[in-house]
Amino acid sequence: MDLGNYSTITEFILLGLSANPHVQAALFVLFLGIYLLTIMGNLMLLLVIRIDFHLHTPMYFFLSHLSFVDICFSSVTVPKMLENLLSQKKTISVEGCLAQVFFVFVAAGTEACLLSAMAYDRYAAICHPLLYGQIMSKQLYMQLVWGSWGLGFLDALINIFLAVKMVFCKAQIIPHYSCEMHSLLSLSCSDISSNLIALLCSTLLHGLGTFLLVFLSYTRIIATILSISSTLGRSKAFSTCSSHLIAVTLYYGSGLLRHLMPNSGAPLELIFSVQYTVVTPMLNPLIYSLKNKEVKAALARTLEKYLQHIRC
Repeated sequence: MDLGNYSTITEFILLGLSANPHVQAALFVLFLGIYLLTIMGNLMLLLVIRIDFHLHTPMYFFLSHLSFVDICFSSVTVPKMLENLLSQKKTISVEGCLAQVFFVFVAAGTEACLLSAMAYDRYAAICHPLLYGQIMSKQLYMQLVWGSWGLGFLDALINIFLAVKMVFCKAQIIPHYSCEMHSLLSLSCSDISSNLIALLCSTLLHGLGTFLLVFLSYTRIIATILSISSTLGRSKAFSTCSSHLIAVTLYYGSGLLRHLMPNSGAPLELIFSVQYTVVTPMLNPLIYSLKNKEVKAALARTLEKYLQHIRC
């Protein structure tokens, strides 16, 4: 890709979340804490899934990749946001901006596909428990995971290939704390019709498409749970998918609210954007560790092994 074919604009100005120095200092401490919790929480989940053989199942294979995606998602935007909160010069190069957009596409697209694959896994486990091992074979769940990554990268490559052809000749101010495709499109003075078509296809595939798969899976799951006569049986069946359902609601809910807002840097739009790109990756490991008995048991076993190793 030829990244040098733009106008004379070589960098953009990110307005960030606030121009008040005192607010910026408080936000730096807040988001640094969130970022560290995100990294530590997801790394902990990755480590526990890797170490504990009880978690070597399709569901936790999906979850390990989801944790890695959340680390990537957060690391794409938060470090630059923290840098700009401390810096007087709140700029990002055009190349850096395009790179950020690329990796946001990869992370967001992959996460959406992984969540839909996890919904299908829960559908197979609850609606067809006796056939679960045959339905969710190793070959299938490996294909679902690497297919999710493949679709995420393909989507990002198509959009960024079209983005590098844009010419930027308008004001170079982005009313946001990170680069987004919508912001770049509004700054371009070249024909962006192909970019808009690609963005629409991305939204239909990774937004609406994956949401429909999740919705259909949970429609069948809920119908199956309601058909169980035993209250204990219903409770047990629901507990196997409650963590994923909360994670899905957070991801699609905050994503929908974010994209319904105009890309103007308005406070409400920025709040939903922070929820989508910064807060949700931190909450996922908490949801899966606090709401999941198997993960809590695995954490206890891992901690016990670690303490025994220290004593020896």
